[in-house]
Amino acid sequence: MRRAALLLMALGIISLSAAAAEPRKSGFEYMSPATQAMQKDDTQNPAMLWVKDGEALWNKAEGGAGKSCASCHGDAAASMRGVAARHPAFDAGSGRPVNLTERINLCRQNRQQAKPHPPEHAELLSLASFVALQSRGQPIAPTRDARMAPFFSRGEQLFRQRIGQLDLSCAQCHDNNAGKRLAGNPIPQAHPTGYPLYRLEWQGVGSLQRRIRNCMSGVRAEPFAFHSGEMAELETYLASRAAGMPLDAPAVRP
Repeated sequence: MRRAALLLMALGIISLSAAAAEPRKSGFEYMSPATQAMQKDDTQNPAMLWVKDGEALWNKAEGGAGKSCASCHGDAAASMRGVAARHPAFDAGSGRPVNLTERINLCRQNRQQAKPHPPEHAELLSLASFVALQSRGQPIAPTRDARMAPFFSRGEQLFRQRIGQLDLSCAQCHDNNAGKRLAGNPIPQAHPTGYPLYRLEWQGVGSLQRRIRNCMSGVRAEPFAFHSGEMAELETYLASRAAGMPLDAPAVRP
């Protein structure tokens, strides 16, 4: 059966993911019991420090409008429920999908008249972590919008495209070799259920785009720029791969 699937894959009749035919698993399921325990206990999860900062920022008035996030959205537990699970989502002003941190920056710019934060800014990650927490346990539900289709298609192409001096694609690791180990760490199936997340290697919270850039550097390729069109496409595809899986942000990874 496996040999037949590989033959069909080589002929281009089925995709790498179809050939793998593995049950979907979140990155959490590949973690050690110690890392899983750290994520499940909010008193031990280091990302909760960013969440606490994000809660304070949610209620802080900023910018020329003198507004806080709460001024418009009220109680985050109610108004932000499910929001993180629906991103990336199409933004008409940008003409492309935007992720959660980009959406926060758009709100800061348009509603608060505040300067947008640069990628991976501590306050931006803190707000994103706080907002994402409100959707913990909610199924990932990418927006059903026809305008997203071309971004999904190009994102899938990027996922399967060989890149870098090592001539590897995302699919070769995360479809063909999921569950195996690379440099001592487990290779997950590329289901972004836990972002923003605390990575022990980083000693801090980071975004999915930071992780993608790390992977690209690892195969000796030029990383896509933060918030680039390619990142929007790849994130759109990855979210669709994880559709229906519960969001478990903010997660903990090695």
